[in-house]
Amino acid sequence: MTIATFSFSRKAVSRHRILGVACGAHAVHDGFTDTLYLLLPIFQTEFALSYAAIGVLRAFYTGAMAGLQVPASKLAEKVGAGTMLAGGTAIAGASYLCLGLANSVFLLAAALVLGGIGSSTQHPIASSLVANEYEGRHSRAALGTYNFAGDLGKMALPSITAALITIITWRHAASTIGLIGLAAAAAIAVLLRHRDTPEVATAAEAAGKAAAVATADPPRGGFPLLLSIGVIDSATRMGFLTFLPFLLRAKGAGMPEIGLALTLLFAGGAAGKLVCGFLGARLGVMTTVFLTEGGTALGIMALLPLPLVPAFALLPLLGIALNGTSSVLYGTVPELVPTERRDAAFGLFYTGTIGAGALSPAIYGLFSDAIGLTSGMLLVATMVLLTLPLAYRLRRFLAD
Repeated sequence: MTIATFSFSRKAVSRHRILGVACGAHAVHDGFTDTLYLLLPIFQTEFALSYAAIGVLRAFYTGAMAGLQVPASKLAEKVGAGTMLAGGTAIAGASYLCLGLANSVFLLAAALVLGGIGSSTQHPIASSLVANEYEGRHSRAALGTYNFAGDLGKMALPSITAALITIITWRHAASTIGLIGLAAAAAIAVLLRHRDTPEVATAAEAAGKAAAVATADPPRGGFPLLLSIGVIDSATRMGFLTFLPFLLRAKGAGMPEIGLALTLLFAGGAAGKLVCGFLGARLGVMTTVFLTEGGTALGIMALLPLPLVPAFALLPLLGIALNGTSSVLYGTVPELVPTERRDAAFGLFYTGTIGAGALSPAIYGLFSDAIGLTSGMLLVATMVLLTLPLAYRLRRFLAD
């Protein structure tokens, strides 16, 4: 073996190690985020909360996670990407330990904010580590693997938590999940200890700077339509996911059944990323949005009257529609803005969709308190139909 070949092999091993660490971090953090959907009905019973209060608690977590990604990426330049990613994972794990100890709504809210702070480190830092190791089509493939790993975490951790709750209390189950986070943080620290980390040029930092430019001089043409579709889609997805466990509980589901339901939904969502990427390339953006958003609305409406077992059968299909639109929309941004405005457009798109996802549970919670859970879910299904005329108008800006 020549020196050059040996050097190349070592570099390949380093790349695979970093990709593996990033995938593991993504799985853990996305698993933490979506396990909260399983715990929300427990929080409601334990602390006598309204649907609006549940939405606000969910917004605490999501808002902290969304709002601190740019500061997290800037701090990573000083302390190192590996240190920041390990520290954030440890904080997210510690938040679950705090959830297990929370005996008041105030402490519960503080634990959720802590979790959002910890999870704010994962996306910008892990994705940039992967992007910096791979180039061209290899980068796209690596980032695709990284994105899919997050869906694996969404399926795994809620299922594990639901199984634990059948044999131990929910507080002990939350603490056990927190210990998984601490173990993951230790593994990240060890595996990235030799990583050069003086400076990490993260995508989130560039997006944050670009968003300010975009706000001052927003892109014209089809991009505002695309952003509007993305905002409604994200608000629908987060609103539906937040209150789905309550709907299932009203149908007679216990914690194991709710955990299974979320696993089925997230499995469909993972498949949706693949299916809708194919549909977007073959059928065009407008047709794909019509299929996915129309399917989401019909799926939610069909789910409401169904008994528990038929509802389980519907959830994977609903997951495909619910989760498939976002990947198509994100991939369409470059088609609608000039090259020099793309960074700004991505930043604005990212900020708008994440912000909508953070606010929508509280808004839909207020309506559900006023008109009932079923009527609130019907409102969610109706709102998503607003994307259809927007998608129809968008077609003239696209080549497909």
